[in-house]
Amino acid sequence: MNINLLFLILGSIMVIEGLPYFLFPEKIKKFYKQIEISSAKILRLMGLIAIIIGLMIVCFVKSKICK
Repeated sequence: MNINLLFLILGSIMVIEGLPYFLFPEKIKKFYKQIEISSAKILRLMGLIAIIIGLMIVCFVKSKICK
């Protein structure tokens, strides 16, 4: 793997992660309060779904690039 690609991906993730905090700070505060009262089971399920979707996106993009 090219180190430049790794930094490009990390930078892109940071931009995407930072956008909601910049654009909607009050909604983010409400979201965190909602997370605080959610059960661990629900949070794990949300995390698992995010991981699966992320892996599907990576596999899809990788298959398109490698053809």
